[in-house]
Amino acid sequence: MASVPYNIHPWSHLDGNSGSPQWKKCIVCCKTGAFKLPTEFAHHLRNFHCSKEGGSYVCRYGVNEVCPSLPLEGVSDKDYEDHVARDHVYNGSDYRRGGVGLRMTQMGHGHMISPLVSGRKEPSIVEDQFRWTIYDASVNLPAVLNDPRLAKRETDFFTKTWGEAFEKKDVQPSPFLPEINGSHFERYLGKISDKYKIHAHGIEQLSKQQISDRLHSGALKSLKQLEKNRADLDQVPKIFMLPNFSLENPETFCAVFPWTQVEESKPDKNGNRQSCKLLQEKLSHYLDTVEVHIGEQISKRSEAFFHAMTSHDELQDYMQVTCRAIKQLRDKIHALEETLAKGSLKILKLTRSRTNYVKLHNKLKLISTVQQTQPTIQLLLSTNEFVGALDLISTTQEVLAQELAGIHSFRHLGSQLAELEKIIDMMLRADLVKYVTAELNRPITDLQALADETAALSVSPQEKLVAIVLGMLRQRDFEFVDVIRDEAFTALKATIKQSVIEAVATADDVDAEGIVGSLADQMRLLNYTEWMNMLKNVFHNILVIVNRVMAFHTVVREVILIAAGRTRKGADVALLQSSDETLEENKDAEDEDDGDDDDIVPSDAEPGHEPLLHVSVTPGNASDDLDVMITESEYLATVQGLKKMLCAVCDHAHDRCVKLMVARAKDGFLEKLSSNEFVALSKVIEGFVTECERKCGRRSTSLRGSLLNQANRFVDRFHDERKTKLSLILDNERWKQADVPAEFQEMVDLISKSGKMQLPEKQRIDLSKKPAEFIVVNGEKFAVVGTVLMLLKMMVEYCECVDNIPAAAQDILGRLIDLLKTFNSRTCQLVLGAGALQLVGLKTISTKNLALASRCLQLIVRYVPYIKDHFKPKLYDKKHTLKNLDQISKDYMDHIDEISNKLVAIMEGLTESYVIKWDAKAPMPSSCFRSVCKQMTKFHEVIIDVLPQHQVKVIFQRIHKSFVNLLRHQLLTLNVINDGGPQTGMVNADIVFYENNIKSLKGVEDVIEGMQSVWTNQVKS
Repeated sequence: MASVPYNIHPWSHLDGNSGSPQWKKCIVCCKTGAFKLPTEFAHHLRNFHCSKEGGSYVCRYGVNEVCPSLPLEGVSDKDYEDHVARDHVYNGSDYRRGGVGLRMTQMGHGHMISPLVSGRKEPSIVEDQFRWTIYDASVNLPAVLNDPRLAKRETDFFTKTWGEAFEKKDVQPSPFLPEINGSHFERYLGKISDKYKIHAHGIEQLSKQQISDRLHSGALKSLKQLEKNRADLDQVPKIFMLPNFSLENPETFCAVFPWTQVEESKPDKNGNRQSCKLLQEKLSHYLDTVEVHIGEQISKRSEAFFHAMTSHDELQDYMQVTCRAIKQLRDKIHALEETLAKGSLKILKLTRSRTNYVKLHNKLKLISTVQQTQPTIQLLLSTNEFVGALDLISTTQEVLAQELAGIHSFRHLGSQLAELEKIIDMMLRADLVKYVTAELNRPITDLQALADETAALSVSPQEKLVAIVLGMLRQRDFEFVDVIRDEAFTALKATIKQSVIEAVATADDVDAEGIVGSLADQMRLLNYTEWMNMLKNVFHNILVIVNRVMAFHTVVREVILIAAGRTRKGADVALLQSSDETLEENKDAEDEDDGDDDDIVPSDAEPGHEPLLHVSVTPGNASDDLDVMITESEYLATVQGLKKMLCAVCDHAHDRCVKLMVARAKDGFLEKLSSNEFVALSKVIEGFVTECERKCGRRSTSLRGSLLNQANRFVDRFHDERKTKLSLILDNERWKQADVPAEFQEMVDLISKSGKMQLPEKQRIDLSKKPAEFIVVNGEKFAVVGTVLMLLKMMVEYCECVDNIPAAAQDILGRLIDLLKTFNSRTCQLVLGAGALQLVGLKTISTKNLALASRCLQLIVRYVPYIKDHFKPKLYDKKHTLKNLDQISKDYMDHIDEISNKLVAIMEGLTESYVIKWDAKAPMPSSCFRSVCKQMTKFHEVIIDVLPQHQVKVIFQRIHKSFVNLLRHQLLTLNVINDGGPQTGMVNADIVFYENNIKSLKGVEDVIEGMQSVWTNQVKS
């Protein structure tokens, strides 16, 4: 067995402080000399200075029970033993570098720590910097193969210790060695092919028996020699053959040297112990046996051994030559490095240093710039550059996070900027509220004073609004719409209250100080004129506030356009047009408003004309170069919110006005108004509502609904008054033709000229004109009674009422239809039904009475289309309501036809009474025909001046046809035939007289178609 060489004592590695071995004492327990072997010290550390946590071991050997060289999370049992041997039993550095290593070998139930001393020395970084050592190798194979702790090499040794790249290192093919393939062996194969063939042929010539005998004899000799060698070697104990044989192990030593046998043996005559000699001879025998076998093996392989030695010497020579060549190569490379490489590397180093210095300089400049961030932000905020301040904060935050990350002096700057950004948000909102409140609550003065006030401002107020809105958009804060709306609500409430207070204070007959009660109670003491003036003032002030809100709307909308990127960069963007021409127009409109109390706002006043805001974004303005701040969806939502805000302001204004109206109507004040007063009120309210609708683009229903409720009450009273008045006039109507005053003729002329139902202005009526006999409509004369003239004026009044109260158009038209029905039905009762005989004491209903009633009905029917055209644009249910008007026209025409039938029936009764008494006797013309012609002439004289000629002609055609039928029937009764006799001549003489008399009547000359038809169906005898 080969022994392990030692060049130092096994336990000579001492503690540097005390001179004794490190394992001799425990520095924690202060036990010195208590441990005889390193094993005992290792067991002590495991038992008293080690804790087991789960499956891991934690070393507690050190100050405060903390080991400075083992991880706190613990290691495995095997790693713990290595740690104890490396760091606590022996010096860790020597253990790692190969000076002294420990090997833990399992022998029975304990561990044995044995030192392995190596003569290697770690290379010097000064002396050996150009000499290759084993430490330059990628894989240290001796360290792997000679690891005493492993029975066999672990497959993951390299990857576990040094990582995957350590073991799996690709070996690049050498450029100096050729790639060996089959062609390199062709020459050798050709050289030995002949010899191989001869050899193969000789073997084939041997018989199988010879081959078998040779093999058998050789095998027998080999077997015998092997049995002999095995018998000799069996005498040697197996313990000497173990791979881990070591006399350092006490158990192995005791097994080889049995001390008990030696001690128990008695000495011989010479005093020597027999057992020691026997043991010595036995060991010598074992040694001789092994040496003999070694010698045999050497003798058998001497040739190969000497060949190997020779090859080893040659290899050593080659190695020396190679080392010298490598040394020369390294020297040359070192010279090249000195002359060529180091200068270039120095240049690269200096270049890199210069680049680093430039970067450092730039970084310092950036740090200096960042240090000026807060003062710059304060300066920007002082000039209302909120967007610039926010952009600077954002840029600084990005620089701090990217380029200046880790700068200790800026560790608090990021949080300070974040807090400053929150403060700017609060400033923006507070400034917006302050600005909007100040602008909305400015005193309402004339336009010139307002223009001077705006011109006197050092900074245009709209520029501040633009800065605030842009800042809020930059922060994605869209609540500026809500702020403007809420402040507008507050301003509306305040201005209405102030207007009422001023009206009550300036009223002559109201003692505001002596009245105890609310402001609404004081307002109810105002008379109609004072209350109307107050209402106009309220409407005017509200429209001023609405105009200011519209100015905000216009400016903010233009700012949103800029923020959304919808404007062309570099172009002038006018946020609100406010020129001198606009100022003059507004001034003229204000003057017109002051001169006319019925107008709330000038008709030509356009929204936004008040010079509240007028700013343009020029190329020099910072706002022109703004990036897109909001998305398309945010732009659309904000624009829609602005539109809703404007509508909400108008709706709120209407709601406040409704409360004002309700408070004034509590004592029935509005219901007691006269027609003219209510119409004036309706005009004022309708003008205000229309102006609000024009500004916001949407109908508001609250104020118009309140007016409609009052209008319904007014319409009820309005209709009841006129219906009662019409009934009274009809009850006293004597149905005689009345003279037409000039005002009625002016009225129908104006209607014919304008095509609208309207009353003429009083100043345009010529009161010097005398009343006319007829009323002329488009050249056609109408003989009418006085009631129809009053009804016609009432119809115009209804139409004018709907102009003043368009919201009640449906109700007003229904009441007008009811009035027309009343006139139609009452006329029928009084004339056709002969009700006038009892009411006014007429003796009879004459033909002229009937004709006048028919002509009056015709006049009303003529103006029904005008009524239809007048109401049609204002109705919401056109189909049903206009159908009622058509039914009225039909009812009137049916009534006219009934009167015509009545006239015809009257004449038929008269002619029949004469015809039945007629006889074909002399004298001629007969008295019967004379009476008939007289009645017809009289009838014609009555109706020709009342009814139109075409109607007269139709009536006479029907009377003539009836007369012919009666005469034919009478001839049949008298049995008078057309035989040319004397009776025929008498009949023809009366017929000629009748024809001549009818033809003499105006307008009915062509009614007689020939009286010879009376002889129709007559048979000659």
